[in-house]
Amino acid sequence: MLSRVAPWLASRNENGLGVRVLGGADTLALRALANEDAVANVFILAHLESTGTAAPTSGGASVFGVFDGDTLLGACWAGANLVPVQLEPGLAGYVANAAHLTGRRYASIFGPAETVLALYARFEQLGHVAHEVRAGQPLLAISGGPVIGANPALTFGSMADFDRILPACAAMFEEEVGYSPFLGGQEFYSKRVAGLIRQGHSLVHIDTTGTVVFKAELGAVTRDVTQVQGVWMNPELRGRGQSAGYMAAVVNLSRTFAPVTSLYVNDYNTKARATYQRVGFEQVGTFATVLF
Repeated sequence: MLSRVAPWLASRNENGLGVRVLGGADTLALRALANEDAVANVFILAHLESTGTAAPTSGGASVFGVFDGDTLLGACWAGANLVPVQLEPGLAGYVANAAHLTGRRYASIFGPAETVLALYARFEQLGHVAHEVRAGQPLLAISGGPVIGANPALTFGSMADFDRILPACAAMFEEEVGYSPFLGGQEFYSKRVAGLIRQGHSLVHIDTTGTVVFKAELGAVTRDVTQVQGVWMNPELRGRGQSAGYMAAVVNLSRTFAPVTSLYVNDYNTKARATYQRVGFEQVGTFATVLF
């Protein structure tokens, strides 16, 4: 990968800025950069807590860093998705060019809105056309417990219930992005769901009939912040005012990992936003997501 990025770097040397793939020696610098906003950067911070290194993974994911000399100015995770880390919008083109030159296909770009949209603007010039652009997604967080009562029925998922949890997760995914997560085969997504359950990051209420009533996952977890993803209420039970109690329970359970609970939501989802506000979440930023 480095060899394919290098020709582009050489053409940029005149302004002192360059892009390269980070290695193990860059771990402390990347962690310090990400900690400038621990809520917005929970994805990369969770990765660093898990692996202990900024070096490329065995699966081929890596982190691009934009440097001024030896100073790391911004970064971007490049795996199945692109996830900017404290990357100023004016530097997004450097990363977009480098990511394009790898020849890799990305499922999405997500993160702070201005930078994500700047990355996509350059990607679009390079021929990458999005399936959908969600330009405004409030980033919400709550520090401490919920301000309303929690539904005690929500608990951590168990592998014994995997065959019930997996279809609910797939239904949520299809509602959210418009296609099935099983399109390319069931194995990858099934492993992802199973991994979340085994880590204790799956939260679910299954009633006495074996029906999943509500579920959510902690998609990224650090010692300081969790990020909730995959919030889903069974369609047959929607509109009864139960979501807020379940989300309050999500906050309580997530606090067993970290004091701050976060999530991001589509700006047009007014019902969900109202629910999160009832629970005590407050907006701390704005994300965007580009789906390819």
